Parts: sequence; C-alpha cells; structure tokens
Amino acid sequence: MRVNFTVNGRQQEADDVWEGESLLYMLRERLGLPGSKNACEQGECGSCTVRLDGVPVCSCLVAAGQVEGRDVVTVEGLADFAKQREQHGHGGACGTGGGCGSKGVSTDEAKKWAAKPADSQTGEGIELSNIQQAFIDAGAVQCGFCTPGLLVQADELLERNADPSDQDIREALSGNLCRCTGYEKILDAVRLAAARQGEAV
Repeated sequence: MRVNFTVNGRQQEADDVWEGESLLYMLRERLGLPGSKNACEQGECGSCTVRLDGVPVCSCLVAAGQVEGRDVVTVEGLADFAKQREQHGHGGACGTGGGCGSKGVSTDEAKKWAAKPADSQTGEGIELSNIQQAFIDAGAVQCGFCTPGLLVQADELLERNADPSDQDIREALSGNLCRCTGYEKILDAVRLAAARQGEAV
C-alpha cells in the first residue's frame, strides 16, 4: 500500500508498505529518521515514542497504514514543533493564561502545531527546544538510547502541565525505561525545563 502523511512538517509518501509494517520501521528504514529507537518492539520501553496528531505513542505498536493523512512529530522535529507551539502562545502554560484548561490541549489544537521544515530533515543545525537543552545541561543523557522517547514524552508533559510535581513527572515518564542514568538526572532535566519555561512566560 501507499501511505501519505506528514512527518515533522513535511509531506511524506511511502510506497510498498506491507500490512504488518510498523510506523517505527517506516520512519527508520524508509524515511531515514533514526531518532526513534527500536528496542523492545512491544511498547514496553518507550524508546520509540513519537507524537501522532499531538499524542505520544509507541511507534512500534502503530501500524504504518494507520498514519494515512495524519501528522507525526519525531525527536528530529521536536525543536521546530516546540518553537511553533510557543509562537502560538501555548508553551505548556496551562493555568497561566495558556487557555487550555484542566483537560490540557485538544488534539485539534496540537495538530496545528506541526513542526515546520528546517534546513535539515534530521534536526541538525537548529536551535534545541527547552527540554532538549535541559537534558544536556542537567547531564540526563548517558548512552542516549532512551533519550529520544523521553524527550518526546517530557515535552508533551510540559505542554499540558507547566509546573509538574515530581509525582507528575514520574507518572508521565513511567512508560520510558532507562538502564543507565538511575532517572534522577532525567527528573532534574524536566524540573529545569519547567523552571525555564515558567521564567519565559
């Protein structure tokens, strides 16, 4: 089958997609976007997390055919996605004038924030998003295998909750496994990103 969808602000077309093919396989092998990692292929580790119409999903569990006409944001497009979201006045500031109320941001609103094309399809050479910079500054990256999924998930958390408690952070990242860091630096990074986001509002 042929699948047409948007990835990081670019219209993409994948031909000869087979029935059992996952979104993860299509992103990595057909579109050359290796950021989403292939680890468990069972939706247990979170290393392949992407946003599908604004909602974090394990791309290993999404059939490629399910993304027809939909919008996908991978870690490669996260910085552009965050920048566009901030320009539309929704930098995760629910409860502080962001206008998203207690239910967070609707899927329709999130779709409008699709990442726009940058100079590089891989996201290289562009300014990092708040959460990406915070992970670097807090030393939350070791081997880096789990990092793309954690970044995507943490970005979504800060979008809907500008001031998350430690429990909120732990719950949001509970589906993302890390075998290197012990998680404390990851928590530090999300706290740091939330604090910087609060200062920018």
